[in-house]
Amino acid sequence: MMRGVRDFYDDDEVRRVYYPEAEEVLRRATGADRVFVFDHTVRRRVPGAEDRRSALRQPVARVHVDHTEKSGPQRVRDLLPDEAERLLRGRVQIINLWRPIRGPLRDSPLAVCDAGSVRPSDLVASDLIYPNRTGETYSVTYNPTHRWFYFPQMQANEGLLLKCYDSATDGRARFAPHTAFVDPTTPSDALPRESIELRTMVFSRG
Repeated sequence: MMRGVRDFYDDDEVRRVYYPEAEEVLRRATGADRVFVFDHTVRRRVPGAEDRRSALRQPVARVHVDHTEKSGPQRVRDLLPDEAERLLRGRVQIINLWRPIRGPLRDSPLAVCDAGSVRPSDLVASDLIYPNRTGETYSVTYNPTHRWFYFPQMQANEGLLLKCYDSATDGRARFAPHTAFVDPTTPSDALPRESIELRTMVFSRG
């Protein structure tokens, strides 16, 4: 895994060093023609704090998918307006690269649902209101057939690729629900979770 960044709380260093490293990782993993990193979020769990109510973003303990059938293409149009229609004629994926900042991660790990166990009717489009735009994510209804996985005690040199949108409709996975969760095996002295997620657009001609 990438080792160039020394301080993940330094946004300039993350953009200068980590973004290009991540683009190369995504190209190798997906065979894409182009990868565009469009933002990142650093999270550090503060006991009792609410997400978006403090300077530090908190782990999101709610099952969701970052983008929908509608908001995936719209995000391309928002961020790459001059190229969007051409890029949208090919395959477009929105993939998050998620990793711990320090490990082993025992507190608030990330769980990912097997997309093959999720029915379209389980996904509920939900508005995400920003000061300058309205996005859309999927909330996920409970279904006992969902299959959940997580990687215990992830290290800082390990990462997960989370597919949040795929324009391909040939039967492959398109949306991966995920959430932070309370692991009952977490030791009481475990350090609070620290993690970083990069959000990327992955473009292929076919």
